[in-house]
Amino acid sequence: MTKPKKKIFVLLPDGVSLRNFAYTSFYSLGIEKGYEVIFWNATPFDIKSIGFSEIKIDKPKAHWYTNVLKNAQKHIEIKLFSERDKDPIYFEYLFPLSYKNIKASAKSLLVRFYSKLYFSEKKLGTLRAKIVDTERKTTYYQACKEVLEKEQPDFVFCTSQRSVTAIAPLTAAQDLGIPTGSFIFSWDNVPKATTVITTDHYFVWSELMQKELLHYHRYIDQKQVNITGTPQFEPHFEESRILSRDAFCKKYRLDPNTTYLCYSGDDITTSPKDELYVKDVAEAVRKLNTQGLQLKIIFRRCPVDFSGRYDTVLKDYNDVLIDIPPLWKKIGGGWNTILPTAEDLNLQANIIAHTKGVINLASSMVFDYVAHDKPCAYMNYNYLNPEQIPQKGVYLYDYVHFRSMPSSQAVVWLDHPNEIAGQIEKMLSGVPKTVTEAKEWFKIVNLHPAQHASERIWNRISKIVN
Repeated sequence: MTKPKKKIFVLLPDGVSLRNFAYTSFYSLGIEKGYEVIFWNATPFDIKSIGFSEIKIDKPKAHWYTNVLKNAQKHIEIKLFSERDKDPIYFEYLFPLSYKNIKASAKSLLVRFYSKLYFSEKKLGTLRAKIVDTERKTTYYQACKEVLEKEQPDFVFCTSQRSVTAIAPLTAAQDLGIPTGSFIFSWDNVPKATTVITTDHYFVWSELMQKELLHYHRYIDQKQVNITGTPQFEPHFEESRILSRDAFCKKYRLDPNTTYLCYSGDDITTSPKDELYVKDVAEAVRKLNTQGLQLKIIFRRCPVDFSGRYDTVLKDYNDVLIDIPPLWKKIGGGWNTILPTAEDLNLQANIIAHTKGVINLASSMVFDYVAHDKPCAYMNYNYLNPEQIPQKGVYLYDYVHFRSMPSSQAVVWLDHPNEIAGQIEKMLSGVPKTVTEAKEWFKIVNLHPAQHASERIWNRISKIVN
């Protein structure tokens, strides 16, 4: 008699997780290892359209009270982190509470109330239990429980730790005795107090992230934490994705004889004056071209930024700026309904392969580029004053996750608009020290070899379910 396959539910609470787990080799590896892999899909994307098994979660919705309690939890954790480490930088991770109308004001007042009521390590555990109990009362929880009772998976693996809509399905699994795991989605997520869900197992990028998880969340035991790396960078090591230079240039109407850099845009919250940075870089490129260079910038905006804030600069500098938009789809009104596509992974990998380096503000694109042995330059001045006069320094680099940088030479620093042209020349002539240091940083942030993360995740899942 054939032994039944172990059934693994891969919970997708938001669209951005598609990139890591639906568009990489993760699914096919699970099938190869003999598992029945089913995406438990809370996104608007039709995973069956790409040939994968799925069970749809219809209109996932957390209790409104859960969102209040979750926000209170974040405020408490941020304050505890700050007091514990004697470091005020954590408060920069908090968004201001909203008082724009009666409903928003009422919720904000409740957040403030619960933030005081449950302020202590011990009381924080009580608050987490209250969040779970609140979700148990929802029809969403009951629907999830019914699916689990019918399907009886051996493991529920959640692809992001930060989504409030993941609480109900994971709680239902735990109530039924099904093992659960969660993947820490991004390199900066743990210090920001975005670990919304509580699971039996945690999958992290690196030893550094494991230390962070144990430092910030004292209720987690080291035995629960699995160091695997992230599938996010795997496409950069798949040569089949990369077009020839001629094919890439033909597809996007580029000149094969021109040298290209990439400017990678940020979201409007992270970089509210990003269009001014693009303008400064374009000015520097024009200056270099008057000196005999043949150089242009491929502009890749942040995939969730559909604003028109770059329109003017792209029009005014169309001689040096080439706009190649990300291939994401906007299906709904929220940021979590703006979904990546499989084609965009290929596009991003090709832009990196066919440009000499990247320029941006405080982005993890430094790791995408160093996977191709190419440098990154960070904008390091701001336009915070009303006169829009550039001032050296950006507070983002004070964030905890930037402290993992092994040395300041891991990136090229652009401290003033007048310095951009000279630093670009250095990047084009080669900055081996920068690439070497960036590689070391990459190894600190993400377990290497980076291309084997999916394999390591499945190996850990195998040990859990067997």
